[in-house]
Amino acid sequence: MKRLLTPLALTLCMALTACRNNSSSNTTVQQQKAETFYDNSSNAAENTRSNVTEYERPAQLNDRSEQILRRTGYITSYNSETRNPNWVAWHLTKNHTYGKNQRSAEVFTEDQDVKPRATDNDYYSSRYDRGHMCPAGDNKWDATAMRQSFLFTNICPQNHALNKYEWNDLEMLCREWARKYGAIDIVCGPLYDSPTPTRTIGRGHVWVPDGFFKVVMCRKGQPKAIGFVFRNDGKKVSLQSVACTVDDVERLTGIDFYPALDDKLENHIEAHADFGEW
Repeated sequence: MKRLLTPLALTLCMALTACRNNSSSNTTVQQQKAETFYDNSSNAAENTRSNVTEYERPAQLNDRSEQILRRTGYITSYNSETRNPNWVAWHLTKNHTYGKNQRSAEVFTEDQDVKPRATDNDYYSSRYDRGHMCPAGDNKWDATAMRQSFLFTNICPQNHALNKYEWNDLEMLCREWARKYGAIDIVCGPLYDSPTPTRTIGRGHVWVPDGFFKVVMCRKGQPKAIGFVFRNDGKKVSLQSVACTVDDVERLTGIDFYPALDDKLENHIEAHADFGEW
């Protein structure tokens, strides 16, 4: 499996420094009108997605294990070596931020569609949370979507403080953005320092990520995008301090985000990020 050629800590420092020094471009880019947003209704069927361009989906990965799994509320790229997703992507609409289906009745579940796979036992006494990539709070609109958000192919070992505070803060902020703009496209996943795991948990040897990324794109109005990178250590940070460009995240992960966009538009929005614009 091909991984990052430089340690995450060094690369992250360079990425965030570049981001803070990045100024908004005055270049006028012709706006690309999305073909359509996904069905915003609370009873939208999963198969309606097949009729729409999946702007949230990254490009195919050829340098690591990848099994694509389609769920009601998200798409995940599963890695059988790490027992974690490579990425999880979803299109979050305003209506999908509301709903009657609550997480209190759900339990974390093995994903029978993959093998080998993580289990609940792997997390016992690990001191790591079962960290959602696509959050349960984004899936209250549908009972199946809520249940599937608890599959371990949507979960990574995550530091409790990160899961409870900054990661949760960003999840809530993304829901605010979806309500503000009508819809956004999100991708997130784990980061690793080296080609071999720094630490694993359980008999399944689930890799513990050294960090996490999230990228967010808005296609309404003037399109824009922003990235975020966190260390998996629980140290207190502000969202502004870990904000960066999507290009920065692409360099860290080796993942090509938003390939369905027009190349000119993709290059523009991925090269610039301004937290204040959101």
